[in-house]
Amino acid sequence: MEPKRTQHPPPPPDVRKWIIPVTRLRKTGGRSLAPKDWDTEHEVAWNWLWENVERILKDLGNFQGQLGKPKSLERALTHFIASWSEEQAMFFRKELYKRFFALAPSGQDFFKQSSTRLYFLADRVVEMTVEMFREPRKMVQEISGLGLRHVGWGIPPELFGPYTSGAVESVRSMTTDDNTQSAFRFSLSLIAKILVRAVSEGSTLVMRAINTNQESAMKKAIAIAPRGKRAMELLNISVGTQSISPLFWSIESGSLNSARAMIVDLLTIRADRDVYYYGCDAMFTRHPDLILRLCNDASTLLWTLFDGLVWRSRLVQDGQRRVNYYIKHLVQDLEGNFSPALKWLAHHKDPRLVSHGVVMTFADLLWNRVASYQFLLGRGYFLFTLLVFITSQSFLVPGEERLWRNILTFVCRCFLYLGSMSKLLFDQCKLACSAFKAGDYQWYWVVPVPNYLHSTQQAGSALLVLLLILMYAQEPILWCISYAQTGGDKAIIFTTTCPEALDVMTPYTVFSCIAMLIYWALLMDFTLLSMRISAFVLVCGNVLADVGLFSLALVFLILMFATAISSLNHHVEGFDGVGPWLTGLLQITLGMFPPSKYEDFRSDIPVLIAVSVFVAVLSIFLVNLLVAQLNQSYRDIFEDMQGFARLNRAGVTADIIEQVSRKRWSKFLSHLRFDEPLEFNEGDVGVAGGMQVLEPANANMVTEDSIKRYGGPTAPSAPWPQEDQGENDDDRFARLEKLIVRATKKKDKGGKHNKTPSAMDASDLGESENGALAIPWPCW
Repeated sequence: MEPKRTQHPPPPPDVRKWIIPVTRLRKTGGRSLAPKDWDTEHEVAWNWLWENVERILKDLGNFQGQLGKPKSLERALTHFIASWSEEQAMFFRKELYKRFFALAPSGQDFFKQSSTRLYFLADRVVEMTVEMFREPRKMVQEISGLGLRHVGWGIPPELFGPYTSGAVESVRSMTTDDNTQSAFRFSLSLIAKILVRAVSEGSTLVMRAINTNQESAMKKAIAIAPRGKRAMELLNISVGTQSISPLFWSIESGSLNSARAMIVDLLTIRADRDVYYYGCDAMFTRHPDLILRLCNDASTLLWTLFDGLVWRSRLVQDGQRRVNYYIKHLVQDLEGNFSPALKWLAHHKDPRLVSHGVVMTFADLLWNRVASYQFLLGRGYFLFTLLVFITSQSFLVPGEERLWRNILTFVCRCFLYLGSMSKLLFDQCKLACSAFKAGDYQWYWVVPVPNYLHSTQQAGSALLVLLLILMYAQEPILWCISYAQTGGDKAIIFTTTCPEALDVMTPYTVFSCIAMLIYWALLMDFTLLSMRISAFVLVCGNVLADVGLFSLALVFLILMFATAISSLNHHVEGFDGVGPWLTGLLQITLGMFPPSKYEDFRSDIPVLIAVSVFVAVLSIFLVNLLVAQLNQSYRDIFEDMQGFARLNRAGVTADIIEQVSRKRWSKFLSHLRFDEPLEFNEGDVGVAGGMQVLEPANANMVTEDSIKRYGGPTAPSAPWPQEDQGENDDDRFARLEKLIVRATKKKDKGGKHNKTPSAMDASDLGESENGALAIPWPCW
């Protein structure tokens, strides 16, 4: 078998061989093309064209002669850069910016970062010159993307030339090798040309308006865009194979006013006589992770986004108003799968945001149509397990042993260990393996703990599994399995009263008691079926922190008074030492102290005073402080308790729907009919992608139609007519400032002829008649 041969790309053609044919074509080819119409002007133009082509080919031939060996140039440049010491690298960095600022002083206004940042950029430029030789295709794509980012930074293309010249001159001052200089100059010039092309093609009016971060500038920039391409002007700018989103760039750069204006423009419904234009589909198609990006970087814009996804009719019929919620992309992704938008909002943990009408609509839709059935199916089995556990541990335990009772107890506990413990253990092992495989865990001392155990529900399930395992290890029926009596009228099997079971009965019952409490605590998931009950449970959970603080203060108070009273020289019987006083003060706190023992305190005045002070501090100060804290905590959480309840249910809904079968999910989507257009009003068919509901007319007042309708031409290439926008405060201030400046200039021109040069100079500086410096009030 022949060894595989390496195929090398063919060498580039020598363009210098093309010069002679071009010269012959210049002399003979022109007149033969149009012999009848050929005149002297054609001859001059023909000679000028081919003289330039011949000159370009000569220059290219000379260039090929210098760069005909890219490998050798790459080696020369790589060896030169690798041989740099730290002093040489620092010299290049300083010399680069020294020469650049000398060639282009305006560049200092754009390079305002620290010296370390500028030095980092210089090092990156050097690395890119080498990478251009090694991976040219990859570098072209990266540099094009970098050029689009320069558009967002507002870097003018005129600065790339001086920057390149400064870098080339700096390298020329460090080496005399022609190959190194040629390689660096060629690579850096090519990078600069790609950047200039990307910046020139990507510098749209929208990107320039983003740099101002003004909504008015953004509205003016997008006003001239064709109505059919208006959305993509705000969502995509492409240069070659690279693209950048003006919307995401405005969010990344912190220009949130511009981002808000873009979202409002995209989600404004506009209409002519033929078509409705709504940018919702274009926005979510371009950015499927828009919700996640806004949750992480610009949560204030989520309200603007959700406000744009709802339309309310101005007309009212029978006390009802039509409302369209365009929630298609919040329910499903581009492939028709479940959209993670609900999970992102649940992780965002904003109780007021999930109470927005749009979020409530699609979250309730998913819960009522899909998740609630799966939830009841799963939790119903858990409820049945709890009933079996109660039967085996509470109902069948007391009383005399009977054969039917022992058999029923054995069956219940077999189901408990096989049907409940095994399932819970399998679920916990599955979650733990997934967490460790994904690296989703944290180390506590020397123990790795998966992050899913931070959930109260999952932590309770894990603890329940552990308790069931301990119960199985201490099961009295297994310890007494050899004491079965099968003969006679007193046949007993599965007994729990053998001598071997006496030692394990106490720990078994303790584990059973704790497991019973956890079973009931985990059953509180059923509160998700009612938002009011769920909100009440969450409020109780939130105020437990204040109860914990009260308990800590109470323990401190009991310890303080118990140790203090025990140090007294008293003669109260039964209260010798710290222990009895700890028990007594705790009983006093809980109201369990026998009233007859208070008589013993009267014989010892110091003890009576100390106990009286303890009771006063406890009942007057500490208990009232707890009441005040609980009152304030409830008041703080009352406004958002429905939102917290919805957050809890949103997280559960997202987890359940991820486990729903593809067939059931597709059936659910087909019933929603997101592809059918929704009516705005009777006979007015609008855009698709949502669902229509009726709400009471007084729920949200609507005084004008939110749809902007226009007459005139309906061609998609025509821009929308200019809107009559009222001036905001900034516009009024700017207009007033211009009027003052204009009035000041007219006043100065009117008095110039009667002033001496020194007086004119003083007037130009804004000096008033009494010699004080007059500063226009807008500059204060």
